[in-house]
Amino acid sequence: MSPVSGERILTVNAGSSSIRIGLFAGRPGEGTPTPLARGKLGGIGTRPRLKATLADGRHLLDQDFPVEQVADMQAAFRLVALALASGLRGERPALIVHRVVHGGTLFSEPLRVDRNALAQLREFEALAPLHQPYNLAPIQAVLDDTPELPQVACFDTAFHAGRDELSQLFALPYALYQQGIRRYGFHGLSFEYVSLRLAEVAPEIAAGKVVIAHLGNGSSLCAIEDGRSVEVTTGFSALDGLPMGSRCGALDPGVLLHLLGRGEDAHSLEELLYRRSGLLGLSGVSSDMLVLRASQEPRAHLAIEHYAYRIAQEVGRLAASLGGLDALVFTAGIGEKDAELRARVVQRLAPLFDLRLDEEANQRNDERISSIDSTRPLLVIATDEESMLARHAWRLYQEGSA
Repeated sequence: MSPVSGERILTVNAGSSSIRIGLFAGRPGEGTPTPLARGKLGGIGTRPRLKATLADGRHLLDQDFPVEQVADMQAAFRLVALALASGLRGERPALIVHRVVHGGTLFSEPLRVDRNALAQLREFEALAPLHQPYNLAPIQAVLDDTPELPQVACFDTAFHAGRDELSQLFALPYALYQQGIRRYGFHGLSFEYVSLRLAEVAPEIAAGKVVIAHLGNGSSLCAIEDGRSVEVTTGFSALDGLPMGSRCGALDPGVLLHLLGRGEDAHSLEELLYRRSGLLGLSGVSSDMLVLRASQEPRAHLAIEHYAYRIAQEVGRLAASLGGLDALVFTAGIGEKDAELRARVVQRLAPLFDLRLDEEANQRNDERISSIDSTRPLLVIATDEESMLARHAWRLYQEGSA
């Protein structure tokens, strides 16, 4: 890697079976740090494999590891951080920034994390059991190893925190809302990044009423007006809204009462809703869209059709929340790469919003995939949560808050 001046920023995005780390350089007076390298360790607990590349795409590392060497998320974090040490050129990072899914009612802005803040964040683990414990494990590792190193937490719920109360309410006793039982919304770092990119590539659209579809193993939609979150499909937990890879999405609570009456307990319901539902549960094949596309099983096709059906439904609901629709943007792994799914969603929405695809542009995954006769633009914008993390952390660092 050619030398790049500036303070080193390490971004950490930890999940249940993988961890992504980015290395950025922040320069005084600049708001957007420069990406230097990225790494991902997947297959934690099964077949750990680490891949890392430099920002220009050059190969840095591709290596398998014994399962016992990556026993937990703290071990995975230490391994990936060590692997990217070559990108640091022997320098210790100035700060580390972590994606944390849930900030509850306490945290709606990025903050410097100490042991007290970590203890408060652990209280939200039950609200995001697939994410929060794993998000917090690398924070604990740094506090144990180098407690003097500044750490910043950025929350997926923060982007949605300023929504109107109407959007946050459940029709439950209001006292429960006051106690924190409300619709928080997730994938905020992704929606925030795509909103900023939209302002750069299509400012005439960004100021309007836009629905962004974050479609991946975790999926949600966000209604945005003038860059602010107005409505979102996820709610109290990351279970609500769209069906996802293995999560159920919106569900009649009567189903849970019925299952409890049949002898299910909280643990078995959690396993069902988070790990055995969604595309996996409907198809009986996989939670991976590529596997479903290749499958000859009728239920694999059914799962994909249901997914597209629900996405289109929710776009309509969010457009109603906005009072109109000026543009639809697709992002995240499925949203950016699955042309067939985008076509099915647009086909369902076309009669309502007079949308038209440019079929060739859609197949190429171009940035703008609408045809010239579409009354509203359709776009594909790649998300980059790591860059958003680096921006927030660098701002706090320059302000002296981190």
